[in-house]
Amino acid sequence: MEVTKKTRFQLRIQNITFVVLFLTGMSLLAWISNRYNLQMDWTATNRNTLSEASIALLQRIPGPVKVTAFATDSELVPVRKSIRELLARYQQHKDDLHLNFIDPNTEPDKTRAMEIRVDGELVIEYQGRTEHVQQLNEETLSNTLQRLLRGGSRSLTFLSGHGERAPSGRANHDLGSFFQELAKRGLKTTAQALSTKPEIPANSAALVIASPQVKYLDGEVKLIRDYVHKGGNLLWVMDPGDPSSLQDLAQDLGIALHAGTLVDPTTQLLGINDPSFAIVADYPNHPITRNFTYLTLFPRACALQRLEQDQKKSDWDVARFLTSAARSWSETGALAGSVEFDAGKDTMGPLSIGLALSREINRTDATATKQATDTKNEQRIVVLCDGDFFSNAYLGNQGNQKLAENIINWVGHDDTFIDIPIKAAPDKELVLSQTAGIIIAVIFLLLLPIALLAGGIRIWLKRRKQ
Repeated sequence: MEVTKKTRFQLRIQNITFVVLFLTGMSLLAWISNRYNLQMDWTATNRNTLSEASIALLQRIPGPVKVTAFATDSELVPVRKSIRELLARYQQHKDDLHLNFIDPNTEPDKTRAMEIRVDGELVIEYQGRTEHVQQLNEETLSNTLQRLLRGGSRSLTFLSGHGERAPSGRANHDLGSFFQELAKRGLKTTAQALSTKPEIPANSAALVIASPQVKYLDGEVKLIRDYVHKGGNLLWVMDPGDPSSLQDLAQDLGIALHAGTLVDPTTQLLGINDPSFAIVADYPNHPITRNFTYLTLFPRACALQRLEQDQKKSDWDVARFLTSAARSWSETGALAGSVEFDAGKDTMGPLSIGLALSREINRTDATATKQATDTKNEQRIVVLCDGDFFSNAYLGNQGNQKLAENIINWVGHDDTFIDIPIKAAPDKELVLSQTAGIIIAVIFLLLLPIALLAGGIRIWLKRRKQ
């Protein structure tokens, strides 16, 4: 191309136009980046993104949340960076979640007054209530927000004095391991003997009858029935041959207990030779078992049935959320030797292990619980025919703990309670055999440097000859 004054002028105009457009584009990108935020999580388990449960929780929290982080301001200890990164995920979904930092080294008086114990501890404040968080992860932080949203009024009342399973007991048949874990999430449990304190607390999320071993007195049965009639939530756990003398309560609910112990031949496939064990793998559609995919194991379970004559006139909505396998049956004979189904005495499966009852009621009595009042006056009752499945001895089997949590949450109207698994990276460790390690070391520490050196020498000699 011939270079003339005209072509020089055109090239100059093109260069100026390119520079102006380039600077304009960069300015627009800078302006857009300040107004909009786009993040993408490409990790294998999305461990840098809030779970759907946490996002739903944030959308349910009205009003501002204040988070004060007591963290050292030092580049050598990047505690503040970790806190900012975690809280930024929450602030994306809640604009009025405010984060403030305090350096314990420069404000020791305030640190002592707030009883701060570790560097990086968070103090979360919501509507005048505060809680401390020392573990920096999504599960702990979301459950803390959930407790603050509830106002700390979530509690269960356990009946005692009749050999019931204790919520804080350490014996194999007790429930201490399960409720100790739930206590970390704000659940409170109290044991009460109606014989010494004949009144069920009005602020209980639910009453729990956990496998009594002896009969209740007539006056105690009346108190329990009155509690249910007035709209109280109930978790009734029984075992084969239930001796509680609560037949009148069962009649009120329109249910009855099958005679015998549940026998499930399916357990032999898992190497369990005890005929009194049953497993459940398929679950009916119910909020307790929705999206529940774990096996659950039930030692010495019994079975429930609905009373046919009460189904039409009852105002209870009854749902089976736990059913045994089709091959199972309720064995009325001894569980010894060869156990076989007796068509004349036993009842063939599938049978109900757990029933969930609910109804809409008018709560005008002072004993109506606050949680139930906040959920459109729905009364909830769960009747469960096995107390061993979430006892200390069997809690760790398959999905027993998760199912027990779902039951407690549904009965207490805590359907959205957070249970967030820790998101671990599947590719954080690279495990090599000794041979593979030696091969990699030889290639990268010996052969590759020699090849690079030889190539450099070859190029140097070639250029020297030219």
